[in-house]
Amino acid sequence: MTSKGIILAGGHGTRLWPMTKVVSKHLLPVYDKPMIHYPLATLMLADIRDILVISTPEAVPQIRTLLGDGSELGLQISYAVQERPAGIAQALLIGADFVGNDRVCLILGDNVFYGNDLSQLLADAAARDTSTVFGYYLEDPAGLGVCVFDDRGHPLRLVEKPADRVSNWAVPGLYFYEPDAISVARDLMPSARGELEITDLNMALLERGRLDVIRMGRGMLWLDC
Repeated sequence: MTSKGIILAGGHGTRLWPMTKVVSKHLLPVYDKPMIHYPLATLMLADIRDILVISTPEAVPQIRTLLGDGSELGLQISYAVQERPAGIAQALLIGADFVGNDRVCLILGDNVFYGNDLSQLLADAAARDTSTVFGYYLEDPAGLGVCVFDDRGHPLRLVEKPADRVSNWAVPGLYFYEPDAISVARDLMPSARGELEITDLNMALLERGRLDVIRMGRGMLWLDC
């Protein structure tokens, strides 16, 4: 079972200015609670209680004020800083000492998941002996990383923001990793935009036969806020 969780609440939320000039995007309300409560709840549904929150130097104190050490929620929460946006895969490098030899669930701080089968989906992913990511069907997945499947539903490749549509299956910001994923992340080369791409990490794991891709069903809702 997965025993550690990482919430990557990075970036500066520039598309939400001026609100995010003074407060982290991940503390803005989504319906009746701060955005970061949603990924936190997802980790709790996966029975994960030991969580590392990674954010910007400006946002970490704000998030710590909200969540503290997690004890009020029955959690153990620690914090780390991502000095600049350098890719989702960098979260595994920042959190390497925290993860140690445990499996880890990495979730983005602005991703919301909802569905009647969510608990079972998370339990199944946590129980696998390989790293696991998900596919979510979208009519228009432009600007997102996607997974291409063969006719039998087996993943063939993962592509980051393809110029032409190659698949309708977007890969949400929810990833279950074996400890060896950290060593794979260390070998990644920055992309043209200077980031360690999570798609490159997932593709490297797929090529090694160490990645499963589970397609989410019609009853699942995913929002990338």
